[in-house]
Order: sequence, then C-alpha cells, then structure tokens
Amino acid sequence: MNCKLTFYQYPTLQVAQALLGCVLVHNSSEGRTAGIIVETEAYLQDDPACHAYRRQTERNAPMFGTAGTVYVYQIYGMHYCFNVVTAAEGIGEAVLIRALEPVEGMELMEQRRFAEHPNRHPHKVRSLCNGPANLVKAMGIDKTMNFWSLTDSNLSILKTENLTFETITTTRIGITQGAGLPYRFYIKNNNFISKK
Repeated sequence: MNCKLTFYQYPTLQVAQALLGCVLVHNSSEGRTAGIIVETEAYLQDDPACHAYRRQTERNAPMFGTAGTVYVYQIYGMHYCFNVVTAAEGIGEAVLIRALEPVEGMELMEQRRFAEHPNRHPHKVRSLCNGPANLVKAMGIDKTMNFWSLTDSNLSILKTENLTFETITTTRIGITQGAGLPYRFYIKNNNFISKK
C-alpha cells in the first residue's frame, strides 16, 4: 500500500525510523525497480548539517514543499542523493535514503550501476544500493525528479506488513557539522546497509 501524505507529515525523526522496512519503487520507461529501505538519515531545520539550516535557496527549495516531496541534490559534482521531504510545508526538513535491499528489477539495476565495468563487481547484488549515490543510480533517479510527489508519481514508497526487525540508532556519516547527533537509523544485521 502506497504511503499516504499523512505518513510524511509526522516529525522527521519519526519518519526516518518509520521508513525502514518500507519499499521504494520506481516505475520507469525501462522497467520497474524496487528495494526495501534499510538505512536512513534525518536532517532537521535547526541542524547545522541540514541544507535548510540557514535559509531557503534555489537548491534546497524542495525541502520547504509539501511532505512527501522528492528532493534530489548533487554531491562532489557527480553523484546524486535522494531525500524524502517531511514535516509541515515551509519547514525545511528531509530524510536521506542511504541504502536499499534490492527486491525487484535487479538486472536493470545492474545495467545502470555496472555498465562501464561489469566484471569488477563480484558481489553485485549486495553493492547495488549500499549507499546514497549507488541507490540513486541503480533506481534510475535523477535531478529531474526534484519536486515530484511520492504520493502521485512514478516514484513511490510502499508500506510493508509482517516485517520484523530491530532498529539501530547512531550518528550520521560523512559530515562535519552536527556529526554527533543520533539521526541515522538502520536495520540491525542487514547485509545491504552502507556502513555499520
């Protein structure tokens, strides 16, 4: 069942944890790909690591939109990250999706991820979506999807039932400001997370 608007309107830290175990789906012209969300990071407006910390800009504008809006941004001039906008409109908060466990469309994911070097990845399935930039590439997500709605587009997040797991709460990865905040969440003992 597709997550409804109200799901994304809860407090950002709550949404970041609730997204674990849900399934991110992209129905593209190339085919359908899907993966269980196994790792997330929350970014709150009063958090110095948050893109919306200082003010609204052209780059972070999707963060100030309706909850459930897609926010895609570029890092290091070449990689992209996929975020789910949360909280009330006008409050710049979002959840970064850090890793997925692939469940559908693995061949298409492999084509997208390893087309240039198909023989260099002996653990292909495990490394398809084990990091924010990897999952964006594998899922066929790009900057044109900025401002898309997860409740009304070819990108959606589905709730799952009967999936039980323990959630680990820890600090975020690859940031300097706000590095000590316990805003990262992942499924314990899952083989597809980016890093323990």
